[in-house]
Amino acid sequence: MSKSATLTSSSHLFVHWRDYLEMTKPKVVALMLLTVLVGMCLALPGALPIQQMLAGMIGIGLMAGSAASLNHLIDRRIDAIMARTYNRPLPKGRVSARSALTFAAVIGVLGFVMLYALVNPLTAWLTFASLIGYALVYTAYLKRATSQNIVIGGLAGAMPPLLGWTAVTNEFHGYAMLLVIIIFTWTPPHFWALAIHRQKEYAKVDIPMLPVTHGSEFTKTCILLYTVLLGLACLLPVIVGMSGIIYLVGSTLLSSMFVYKAWQLKYHDEPGLAMNVFKFSIYHLMVLFLLLLVDHYVMAWW
Repeated sequence: MSKSATLTSSSHLFVHWRDYLEMTKPKVVALMLLTVLVGMCLALPGALPIQQMLAGMIGIGLMAGSAASLNHLIDRRIDAIMARTYNRPLPKGRVSARSALTFAAVIGVLGFVMLYALVNPLTAWLTFASLIGYALVYTAYLKRATSQNIVIGGLAGAMPPLLGWTAVTNEFHGYAMLLVIIIFTWTPPHFWALAIHRQKEYAKVDIPMLPVTHGSEFTKTCILLYTVLLGLACLLPVIVGMSGIIYLVGSTLLSSMFVYKAWQLKYHDEPGLAMNVFKFSIYHLMVLFLLLLVDHYVMAWW
């Protein structure tokens, strides 16, 4: 084989590898794994058990990647029409449907086996339930069935802190459920802001997102109300004594900023603001959980 042919083959394999990585939605999974790690850290007062931490993070990450890949597979028809997603591997034909299904199955099974054998069965089955909830219940059914799709289906995406908690304790705890409530409440305003920005595209592919079925103004009102509710939900860790002053101050500032941006979107909208609200919501969740982590270890040190 010539040198040029070898380089071409290597380049093709590299691009193909990137296509499979893209199907796992690595940025989304990274944010999710941050909430998993925080759930682990808050579950124990001292150092984390290395095996449960590493195997838990990898196993949950693999199963989350599997769910994301199934999402790509199920949504390939509408992805080909929407401007945001038309260049994904499946619509462009860079990955076949059979290959995508095989890939999702392999990493999903690998993740489940790792969690079951190296962490605990409880975490393995809860993660599997989250995979089914996101990939099948939400993507295949709710997304196309009701304007409340993201509200109902958001529970699957809110599970990671609980998965992290059970990975190191092998038990449910009310504190872990508070973290689930925060993400569950955060999900609708986060996604509805994007849905407003992409309203025409969702309408074109007959997906009944809230702005399509009820209009942008109604959706903006819902976003504002949900950000207020989210602000209250973010106070729950302080109310029960799970977190202290560092988290209280930080979360209050973050919630105030989110409510302000939602207020702007409702009463002083301008081009691109909905997308800015969507982007801010991502940083909001990331910083919020980092504050939980910092507060946990600073308060333990004091």
